[in-house]
Amino acid sequence: MSSVKPLVPPHRRALPLRVGTRGSPLARAQTANFLAILRHFCPVLKGMDVFEEHIITTTGDAVQDRPLAEIGGKGLFAKEIHESLAAGRIDFAVHSLKDLETTLPDGITLACTLKREDARDVLILPSSHAGFDAADPYGTLPHGATIGSASVRRQAQLKHARPDLNFALLRGNVGTRLAKVESGDFAATLLAYAGLRRLGLADRASIVLAPETMVPSACQGIVGITVRSSDVELRAMLSGIEDPEAKAVATAERALLATLDGSCRTPIGGYAKLLPDGQLHLTGLVARADGSFLLKRAVTGLAEDAARIGYELGASLKADSPDDIFEP
Repeated sequence: MSSVKPLVPPHRRALPLRVGTRGSPLARAQTANFLAILRHFCPVLKGMDVFEEHIITTTGDAVQDRPLAEIGGKGLFAKEIHESLAAGRIDFAVHSLKDLETTLPDGITLACTLKREDARDVLILPSSHAGFDAADPYGTLPHGATIGSASVRRQAQLKHARPDLNFALLRGNVGTRLAKVESGDFAATLLAYAGLRRLGLADRASIVLAPETMVPSACQGIVGITVRSSDVELRAMLSGIEDPEAKAVATAERALLATLDGSCRTPIGGYAKLLPDGQLHLTGLVARADGSFLLKRAVTGLAEDAARIGYELGASLKADSPDDIFEP
């Protein structure tokens, strides 16, 4: 964390502090972890009932039978939460940062990013499946198998490696998707390892995919907290629990995403990490949804130049990609 001193809670305001979150088990687990961190670094809050959880149903949660691109695109897991924050119904909100738009609504600020969980994707196979080879993670999938997924990024990368595979829409919370594979509805699916770990389900990952094999979504595994821009006290308090490494990699990945400015139909991946020498290494990916085109590049630079590194890599990828990839 960026601060080793106990946090000072905001004064002169009504309690409890209201925190907004989606209602999925993963979202609530992330919220519980965030509040535990606050209590740990702000001892005066320990044992006090100072937080009130507000469950907010977003459009992305309510509509499960269509791809995200068909129901409004970016921000579908945050729109209603933003509205509650702007209207003063909640004081701050907890998000999976990968679901948060790169440009937030006026008056709303990303106040802090928490320590990143494992950012990798995992391949989920039925528990009865045997004999998979981590060195050839996709080789275990039968020819022509149907993979359940709603992620164009994952589909494009897997389709590029295995053109014979078929895909069908699979949305819902982690438990729903695991059950669909276990029941045989799909031969496999792909999930974020971070979500499985936070839910205590890490053992359900059949194969953990290296970022070089499956470039993760930008900011995958990072939790971000938003507040009203005018709320100086909460912004100051939250800055004390920000993780510097998470902030640096998120800055680079969000800058990459903002520069590419693709729609929900555009397969885009971004993964940054800090190297032992303190430099930042950023990998970016752009692809065509059917996997027929895939461009992946990586750059390294100073961590303090995270935003510039992201912008420059994004511009490079965009300049060398077909224009149709970025069409709405």
